[in-house]
Amino acid sequence: MEHVKEVSSVKKKAPSFDLGKFLRKYNLFFLLVVFIAIGSTLSPKFFTVQNFLNLLQQSAVVGIISIGMTFVIIVAGIDLSVGSVLALAGMVMALSIPYVGVFGAVILGIIAGAAMGLINGLVTTKLKVPAFIATMAMMVAARGLALLFTDGKPVYNLPESIRFFGANLFDRIPVSGIIWIALTILAVLVLRYTTFGRKLYAIGGNPQSAHLSGINVNRYITYTYIICGALSALAGIVLASWLTVGQPTAGKSIELDAIAAVVLGGTSLFGGVGSVGGTFVGVLLMSIITNIFNLLGLSSYYQSIFMGVIIVLALVLNRFVISKQSKNG
Repeated sequence: MEHVKEVSSVKKKAPSFDLGKFLRKYNLFFLLVVFIAIGSTLSPKFFTVQNFLNLLQQSAVVGIISIGMTFVIIVAGIDLSVGSVLALAGMVMALSIPYVGVFGAVILGIIAGAAMGLINGLVTTKLKVPAFIATMAMMVAARGLALLFTDGKPVYNLPESIRFFGANLFDRIPVSGIIWIALTILAVLVLRYTTFGRKLYAIGGNPQSAHLSGINVNRYITYTYIICGALSALAGIVLASWLTVGQPTAGKSIELDAIAAVVLGGTSLFGGVGSVGGTFVGVLLMSIITNIFNLLGLSSYYQSIFMGVIIVLALVLNRFVISKQSKNG
């Protein structure tokens, strides 16, 4: 008996280019390219290696804080205390150097920030105080502690060894920028490839479902505040090292810059959506916009207004992208 095989050829459709989908996915990079082009047009020195290294150093403090803020916002939280924690950690580090040395002082500063984050997490999860209120209270309390330690006076004459964090390698590459990039890569790997990261997204997407699936929601939310507090403290140490002074008033309003960068980077304030990579680009974009404003000679008042507009537009864009993805998915 002869067996006949019927071969049916199925024509595969060539994938059509969807401009709308492309722009929704890469809108942040598109904006980055646009503003780089604008800056290059305004000044021939803008599009140079040295200028971008300068931007990297100027962005590092906000960038490090924004990594922690991304973790918190992914679980639908918020942390308004990061600027005050930054100042407090800087003061703890500066005051403890004579007693425990530079390395010990850095560790103490980071522990102080993590402790503030732990308190934020426990007040939010155990006492059921809204994150906005809990972290605002910490913002006031931590700033008060920073001022109390030195009666509101800065701490000068930090040793040369602490200045490493604010120095440059090979006289060009900022150490603070390297720290920011390294932490960004680590955070990307944690969020994308670990169980811990997947649980954070699950909590942010639907905390009730996450709880029913066996995730200890309160514990993981508290972890994010500890991470945010520790990174804010590290940012405070980097800033004190860069300025070579412990300043109790440092970091005022920096929480707004961090939140703006995270939202601009595509992280939803409603939780469950976002990435540290997007936050990194968001921080760079904000620094470039500020740089352009400085080239134009515009005052900081206009910059504040523009950043407020950016937050609103980014929120609207995020909701649009999420709604489109849910319809297509």
